[in-house]
Amino acid sequence: MLEKDIREPIQKRSIETKEKIIQAGFELISTDGYHNTNTLKIAKKAGVSTGIVYQYFKDKHDIFVAGLEKYADNIFYPMLDTSNMKFDEKNFSKTIENMIKTYIKNHKLSLTAHEEITAMTHSDKDVAYYFYKREMDMTYKLSEVLIANGIDIENINEKVHVIIALIDNLCHEIVYHKHKELDYDSMTKIVVNTIVNILTK
Repeated sequence: MLEKDIREPIQKRSIETKEKIIQAGFELISTDGYHNTNTLKIAKKAGVSTGIVYQYFKDKHDIFVAGLEKYADNIFYPMLDTSNMKFDEKNFSKTIENMIKTYIKNHKLSLTAHEEITAMTHSDKDVAYYFYKREMDMTYKLSEVLIANGIDIENINEKVHVIIALIDNLCHEIVYHKHKELDYDSMTKIVVNTIVNILTK
């Protein structure tokens, strides 16, 4: 189907159909793998015909990218929800600990999806760009929250980016049990203290 034939739904029912296709495609690709998923499987899971799928998307890649935009933040970037995040001297360490716990919890809930999507960042430029963009979004949002709470330090974006990398690495270590001989509670305390020092010293 030509790209110009792809239509954007306007009516509520059509919008809901497109949403079902996106959700079905993202779930299948996340659980079964990108290469083991095709439009026929997606259509079946969504409860529509393949013809309907092609009315809204060129191929499974487009479906996956749409799903990435819609659902992946819940898997990879729960820290983007900074609306209720507060930093002060009394709760600084606790706030960091809660961020880490949320990050770990979300990774564990969507472990298969995380593995599949992470692998695709190395082979798909659209997926790689999505993560580059979201990493920077998270950096800027967290910096804004810190500044709003009176933590306006030099090179704040660079320091926040390092902090996010620390949390991400800790999360992967714990979720995947990369080195079982390590004490993850001690490692978490070290990461929390390191982040506090970066932002307060």
